[in-house]
Amino acid sequence: SPQVQPFLPHWLAQPKLVQKRIKDNLIPITDVPGIHPTLLKKLQVNGIESFFPVQAEVIPAILQSASNGYLMGRGGYRPKDICVSAPTGSGKTLAFVIPIVQVLLDRVVCQVRALVVLPTKELAQQVSKVFNVYTDGTGLKVVLITGQKSFAKEQEMLVQKKVTGYCSLADIIVATPGRLTDHISQTPGFSLTQLRFLIIDEADRMIDDMHQNCLNQLVKAAFQVEGDTGSNMLFQRTKPGPVTAASSCYPQIPLQKLLFSATLTQDPEKLQQLDLFQPRLFTSVYSEKKILGDGTETEQDTDKKYTLPEGLSQCYVPCDLNSKPLLLLHFMLTMKFTRVLCFTNSREASHRLFLLVQAFGGVPVAEFSSRLPPHERQRTIKEFEQGKIQLLISTDATARGIDVKEVNYVINYDAPQFIRTYVHRVGRTARAGKVGVAFSLVLRIQERRFLRMLKDAGIQDIKKHPVKGNSLKPLVQQYEEALSKLEKTVK
Repeated sequence: SPQVQPFLPHWLAQPKLVQKRIKDNLIPITDVPGIHPTLLKKLQVNGIESFFPVQAEVIPAILQSASNGYLMGRGGYRPKDICVSAPTGSGKTLAFVIPIVQVLLDRVVCQVRALVVLPTKELAQQVSKVFNVYTDGTGLKVVLITGQKSFAKEQEMLVQKKVTGYCSLADIIVATPGRLTDHISQTPGFSLTQLRFLIIDEADRMIDDMHQNCLNQLVKAAFQVEGDTGSNMLFQRTKPGPVTAASSCYPQIPLQKLLFSATLTQDPEKLQQLDLFQPRLFTSVYSEKKILGDGTETEQDTDKKYTLPEGLSQCYVPCDLNSKPLLLLHFMLTMKFTRVLCFTNSREASHRLFLLVQAFGGVPVAEFSSRLPPHERQRTIKEFEQGKIQLLISTDATARGIDVKEVNYVINYDAPQFIRTYVHRVGRTARAGKVGVAFSLVLRIQERRFLRMLKDAGIQDIKKHPVKGNSLKPLVQQYEEALSKLEKTVK
């Protein structure tokens, strides 16, 4: 039967295409129009001389949408929402940090004007760090809300009670969904009615069911009328009414949504839930047209949904269940791989594998799990980046979106079940134009499905890399000793 093409809204069907070859398309920061001198200086101090293609397109777009100040859109119109779909490691964070800091530079009263929502504590920490660098010395206040501090402590960071009422202590909030909704419902004086930017990073994960409710509550809180709890006047903010003394002291601030992801859903119904306003899509996830000798173009792989980093090589190793741990040890000890990030499909599997490698000995190894307290996770990443740890074993939940510097190899110890998971995992290496290698250990019974999944996503350049049983033999005896050592400790 012929395939039914889903009807894509115009903005999805005809996005603004962004160059994906990062290295060949760097744009000097001084060539991007409209960036404030203070921020240019900060970029240079931080060693940033040029922007990646995504940044060079998106920064001016956001700045332009606030060119008349943040209190209104251009010509009094509501600014368009912006969606950005670009590969892992292509600089999405800076693409929103710079313009938001710039737009808020001349604010007078501290109010929550920008809110960034991220699925994990690590990502939130990472993003707030970047905001701190660029707001330093500007007087803008960035507050991180992830539940790492006590609820009461977070409340003190967000609002202050004065004789005249509550006042905000945050201009920019970086938060995880659960904790944020708690503050919306339980923190007196916490207000989002002046919110100008709502940034949803890792948007595809945030649209998934568990967080949808959070996004709804957010938008509801943003359109809440001061001192009014009834929903009859919910959307007062978007309807510019007659000018009265009251309405002119509360100018109509538009709320603009900015969505970022490496795997932005193409599902119009899901995007519908976000209720986007005339959105513009910037994407580098597309196929480049092949020009034939006679000057005509052919569309190739138009259904290519994901772009992988330019410097990534991919291999897969057909294997059976018993040889998997031996293969990992073979890569680490015989092939001397360094700076390896290894993924399993569950916390239990990660933990078991970690104990096993530790018992075997000879490999500086650590586990990176949501069981560990955040400060330990931070320390682990640091030690990995310094080269003290050569093998970091993790689950998807913990490592998603994390910018671990200097990953040389990603090993999929358990083959991922979904293409999105694959794209995010292998995207932990070959970041920002560097090179990296991804190895997937694929059970023979999974092989067909695994290759099919990649092929359907337009990923063709994965090589088969068989490892002969002979090369694993020298490890077997010590491996069996490690196993029995483990069984004793488990008992």
